[in-house]
This record gives sequence, C-alpha cells and structure tokens, in this order.
Amino acid sequence: MTKAGLLKAGTLTAALLLLGAAPPAPEQAIAPREGAGWELVWADEFEGTALDRTKWTPEVSCWGGGNAERQCYTDRPENIAVENGMLLLKARKERFAGPARPPEIADNPNPTLVQSHTSGKVRTIGLHAWRYGRIEARARVPAGQGTWPAIWMMPDNPAYGQWPRSGEIDILEAVNIGAKCKVCEGGKGENRTISALHFGDFSPQNRFVDHRNTLPGLALPSDDFHVYAVEWGEGLIRFLVDDRVHLTVTADQWSTAAQSAKGNPAAPFDQPFYIMANLAVGGRLSEENNAKGLAAKSFPAQFAVDWIRVYRCASDPDTGRACIR
Repeated sequence: MTKAGLLKAGTLTAALLLLGAAPPAPEQAIAPREGAGWELVWADEFEGTALDRTKWTPEVSCWGGGNAERQCYTDRPENIAVENGMLLLKARKERFAGPARPPEIADNPNPTLVQSHTSGKVRTIGLHAWRYGRIEARARVPAGQGTWPAIWMMPDNPAYGQWPRSGEIDILEAVNIGAKCKVCEGGKGENRTISALHFGDFSPQNRFVDHRNTLPGLALPSDDFHVYAVEWGEGLIRFLVDDRVHLTVTADQWSTAAQSAKGNPAAPFDQPFYIMANLAVGGRLSEENNAKGLAAKSFPAQFAVDWIRVYRCASDPDTGRACIR
C-alpha cells in the first residue's frame, strides 16, 4: 500500500494509476534463486503463540495513515495474533477510541480519535533496519471491497527529510481484491497487486513508480499464499512475486529534492529502511475505486503472513548488486 510516508497522504497519488486502464502485461523474468548469493540475516517464521517483541512493535494509532483510512490500530489479540505458524492481522467492524498518532509523530498532548473499525499493524521501527538486500514475505491477502493489506518499508532515519524525500518502498499492496473491476482480465474482479517506490519532493511534487501485477492464470491473490519480494541494491530495485520479476527501477528513474543528496544518484534509497505489515480498512485508494466505499460483507477480514525474511548479498554486502542478476 502506499501509506503516505508518516506525514503526507501519498496513497492518493497511487490511486491515480492503480485502478486505471491496464497496460499490456510485461514479460516476467524468473529470478535465479539457487546460487544467487543471498545470505539470511533476519527472519520471523511466526512460530509460538505471541508476537516476538524483540522483532516487532505494534502501532497503536487511529489517524488513518494520512489516507482517510477507517481503522484504529490496536495492540490487542483481537487484531494481532500469532497462530499456527502465522502472523494474523485482523480487521473488525467495531467502534473504537484510541490515540490519534503513533509516538514518533504525535502531538503533545496526543488527541483521542474514534474510528468505525479496528485492525493490526506491526513494525520493526527502532528495532531492526536494513540497507540493501532481499526482503520477502509469504502471505495471503484478504478479499473484499474496502480491504487494503500491505507489506512495505520506510526509512529508519529520514536522512533526506520527511516523506517522500527520504523514500518509501512498497513490496505488496492489495486493494479491493475480488471487487468489481472494469479493466481486469479473468472475470473474477480485481486481481492485481501493486509494488511501488515513492520519492521526490513534498506533495504535490511527490513522484512514484509503480506496477500492477497479475498472477499466472489471472488467479485471485486472495486464493492462496504467494511470496512477495524486493531485491534492493545500490541504484537498482526490483520487485518479484513468486520469484517472477514484475517491476525493475533504476536510479535514473528516482530522485529526491533534498539538497544534501546532490551528486548522489542512489539517494534516497541508500539508507536503512525498516519493515511494516498492516491491514488497513478503507481509505481513498480503496473507497474511491472498484465498487466504491466499504462492503459490510468484507469484514471481519484477515491478512495472514507465513514468514518475513531478510537476506544480504554475501559477496557484496556494501552494494548488494552482485546478487541481483
């Protein structure tokens, strides 16, 4: 999902392209995995019965992500659970009051907001962050108008300024899967997931590169688990689903308006980023597209994550490029 950086509503920009006329499907190369040189450096297989708090911090906020989303994220088992070897992020229709914003961007005092739904969001912020490597997650997204699950990354330290000057990496977003879609092939409704990079200058000068991906056979992503990944090296980022490359972006396609980045073409994607997984309810990108609004039958909804793994390029950890073939 394009979650708008922490201060701006970047998701609305992705809405302009995500559900417009579908471009011709590109040739999807299969990335070589055996012998590619990736070395596992961090993982959560979500074993046990509780979230590992040495790896994740739940976000507690009701601000709607800057995208007019309708959930309060809570730190409750009703919304975040580890069961049967999976992380389950659960969205429920229930009126709930909580703090407006997460601590790092909260006002003092932090006002209380009330939302119509609750859900779950976990982050490695303040605990773990990485520069370059392969980050992958095996997950099954929910279906339904108004659902918006995502696995994405934000800068651990916004060295080039607030969103989007320091960048955003969206590994997976799935919006309104199975809902009415006039431009989707296959006859099953919305069947595309999205990967994207966000960068540039403060809104409305923000920019992004994205791609909507369909599965082989035009299957619904909600029907099964799939592996969503990014391979990130100096000046090169590519996104994969089930090891098939569907979007490649090079440094000449991104930029930042930060003066401190002049002469550094890899900026802003040359700094450590942390990982997030969440299930948003509604929001502009969801509610303004497909069948519009929220469908009551979509909730409760569940985003299931089997595992999240982080690799580094063993032979080239400084740039990661040797492993991106």
